[in-house]
Amino acid sequence: MKKITLTTLSLFSIIMIGTVGAYIASANAVEKPKYKVLERDGAIEIRQYPSLRVAEINRPGNRSGAVRNAFKPLASYIFATKREGEKISMTAPVTQQKTAGEWKVQFIMPAKYKLSDLPKPDNAEVSLREIPAKKRVAIQFKGKQTDALLASKEQELRTWLKTQGITPKGQAIYAYYNSPFTPGPMRRNEVLFEISR
Repeated sequence: MKKITLTTLSLFSIIMIGTVGAYIASANAVEKPKYKVLERDGAIEIRQYPSLRVAEINRPGNRSGAVRNAFKPLASYIFATKREGEKISMTAPVTQQKTAGEWKVQFIMPAKYKLSDLPKPDNAEVSLREIPAKKRVAIQFKGKQTDALLASKEQELRTWLKTQGITPKGQAIYAYYNSPFTPGPMRRNEVLFEISR
């Protein structure tokens, strides 16, 4: 009986290690923006981002509902489920920002695409845009992205900015790097602000 229990535990451990390895490998395989870190203070970084091309859509409602409702039309665009043209690889992060009473949700396009190279969306609600090169400050953290966790990290970043004498521009940007199926402790999330420093 003891031998069977040890064998079962060993097998379970191997499966868990394999699952964790698969999550890490898949997360690392996804293209991310190639920003330059200018300053670092623990989990906080000031970064210089290159220009980015995005597919975006606006959604009303609460934060989690808005990102959930935005995902299907944006995924339909990149995976060419209805439109003409090639599929576009998924990248990370998916970003979300409050604007004029709605949530703007964005998929960042792979760096190889110019705005003019991207296929036209089949859904009129999905728009394509180029974001110019910007300086942003980010705080990185793990966990399931609840409203409470995001608000706490946003406040922590605002407090740090105040101590540095830096005024953020606009609303906070929430960035999600992993699929919804990734366990909370393995998820990479960020809160970012655009800055001029």
